[in-house]
Amino acid sequence: MKLISKISLQLSTILLVVFTAWALFFYYAIIDEINDEVDDALELYAEQLIIKTLAGEPLPTENDGSNNFYSIVKLEQTEHLFSHIHYADTMIFIEEKNEMEPARFLQTIFKDENEDYYKLDVFTPTIEKADLRESILIWIVILYAILLATILLVNILIYYRSLKPLHVLLRWLDHYRIGGKNKPLDNQTNITEFKKINEAAVRYAERAEYAFEHQKQFIGNASHEIQTPLAICINRLELLLNDPTLTEAQMAEIVKTQQTLSHIVKLNKALLFISKIDNEQFPEVSRIDFNSLIKKQLEDFSSAYSYLNIEIDIQESAKLFTEMNPDLALTLINNLLKNAFVHNIPSGKIEIRIDANSLTIKNNGNNESLDPDKIFERFYQGGKKEGSTGLGLAVVDAICRMYHIQHQYEFRNEKHCFELHFSTSSIK
Repeated sequence: MKLISKISLQLSTILLVVFTAWALFFYYAIIDEINDEVDDALELYAEQLIIKTLAGEPLPTENDGSNNFYSIVKLEQTEHLFSHIHYADTMIFIEEKNEMEPARFLQTIFKDENEDYYKLDVFTPTIEKADLRESILIWIVILYAILLATILLVNILIYYRSLKPLHVLLRWLDHYRIGGKNKPLDNQTNITEFKKINEAAVRYAERAEYAFEHQKQFIGNASHEIQTPLAICINRLELLLNDPTLTEAQMAEIVKTQQTLSHIVKLNKALLFISKIDNEQFPEVSRIDFNSLIKKQLEDFSSAYSYLNIEIDIQESAKLFTEMNPDLALTLINNLLKNAFVHNIPSGKIEIRIDANSLTIKNNGNNESLDPDKIFERFYQGGKKEGSTGLGLAVVDAICRMYHIQHQYEFRNEKHCFELHFSTSSIK
């Protein structure tokens, strides 16, 4: 989850709780205020009725055509407990409409000069209040949603602008390649924390470049220091073979020693090559046409394939292009084709499938599955042939890891299947 998404989610949760509580409080506060206004009107009307009653003036009819209704009932002395005013919501029957409608109700008790007690009930229909309450609720919900969305949008925009230097830095780091031609970091900001992060990133990049150069020098020196003595030993053995005094047994031992040294030379070159890949010492990239590359290499392998009468079946459903180092692309294809040939059987078959984002190479061979978890490990002995370094698929693994190419091995339909899946970001 992105930082801005996480912040927005947390902010939304907090604002949802706070605004909900605020909306409920505001709604009930408005309703209470409306009730207070209605109660004040009822109280004023009740006072007018009590004054007229005590003054002996004629009272309006109980339904005088106004919006109010009332009733006055004389109470027995024993029924009166205390004077009070009581408000409540109730339902009353409206004769004109012949139906029940909501109303606000006031009840009070008063006494006249004769110490007689009366109960006064005053009603006012509140159908308008119900409509008003509904309208208030709807508008509160609408304003609540608009306010919440506005605040979230404004915060997202602010966060995005504030975090823009971080996104610039992440893009620079994502495209940075040690030993490659990297653009300098151009990330102007007045935020102190981002300035420090930029400085730290540049500082660590410089350290990585320094370590990379020293490691590259070490690998080159190590290669030279190891390869040179090995070459000298091989040459001396070749000279020794020309000695006429050697017996056949001695010459056989010298030949075996030559073969061992040659194997060590190949092994050393393969290990150094893997080391260079791991250290990203192949920064140059270009657009690779895998369809053409595979066909060209098949031509180079044609004589070897014909020697064992191996059939080649290639099917192309689309063109496969990707951005990578040309030498590594060539090594990748060569090692997969060599593996399919070396571990095949006479009169066997190699099937090649190419589409827009994947490459599949199948071959006959040992009718037992190899360990898919170990086959790409260095020096895995599962199907190792004499003279093989056991590093061919390890080189494939190193190249795939460098370019984020997903690779896997499966044993399907009595065939060893190697699949490469190229990421969409590398396919151009």
